Amino acid sequence: MDYQNWEEREEWRRKGATLSDKTAREEFGLTQDEIYAAIHAGKLQYRQAAMHGNPWLRLLRREVEVFAREAHGDRDVNQQQARAELRRVNREIRRLRAELSTLEERRAKLSSDAGES
Repeated sequence: MDYQNWEEREEWRRKGATLSDKTAREEFGLTQDEIYAAIHAGKLQYRQAAMHGNPWLRLLRREVEVFAREAHGDRDVNQQQARAELRRVNREIRRLRAELSTLEERRAKLSSDAGES
């Protein structure tokens, strides 16, 4: 087994090195047709996966980024990635606000049970 094949196989196992076709569409602004065309053209490697009976494609993040930059340009890809990151940050803020609200309710209940004001 040569080193390059081993390294490539390890890339499929490394956390964050792969992404789903859905994530590629959201993060890089690609369409499903563009992804399939790139696979057929040999520009993207993929692995088939399924979760709860729903099939999806695993793609290598570095290949998707290179393809997206070739197809749409650096500026568009950077804007799309910034929008995706902003959505993730906003989602996390909403989650943390809900968690904070729950903790404040617990604190109020514990304070009243303990007889504190």
